[in-house]
Amino acid sequence: MSKIVETVRELARPLAEAAGCGLWDVEYHKEGGRWYLRVYIERDEGVSTEHCEQVSRALDPLLDEKDVVREENYILEVSSAGLERALKRPEHFEKSLGKQVTLSFYTPRNGSKEKSGTLEAYDGGVVTLDGERIDIKEIAKINLTFNWEGLTT
Repeated sequence: MSKIVETVRELARPLAEAAGCGLWDVEYHKEGGRWYLRVYIERDEGVSTEHCEQVSRALDPLLDEKDVVREENYILEVSSAGLERALKRPEHFEKSLGKQVTLSFYTPRNGSKEKSGTLEAYDGGVVTLDGERIDIKEIAKINLTFNWEGLTT
């Protein structure tokens, strides 16, 4: 399965760039009996439905031509990585230095399963959050944090 993700990543990256975006992540999961191939794109100014559509329309026939997913039927989804996107790869951490994040621990740490703060550093599997060094192996997930307060509807 990781071969599928890596191949799609290689195919999707130049297509995202051609649409004026960056490639954030690729996932291939089974949910409710169906396989989903999800491609997440990002752009500092925000991702529009037109960006997603442009990448999807270019990627879909390329996936068929290259026969990337051979055994299962799947649903292709191209979307924004979102404001509170997950940080998974070293480049995600590097791009997010100085930003607010929330992380969840596998087991409670100092009496809590969550911690929020500023991502100060990422060094070979160690995250520094507000001066505290935390081994990535202790972290179940880490996401950017968007400040929703002050927004009006």
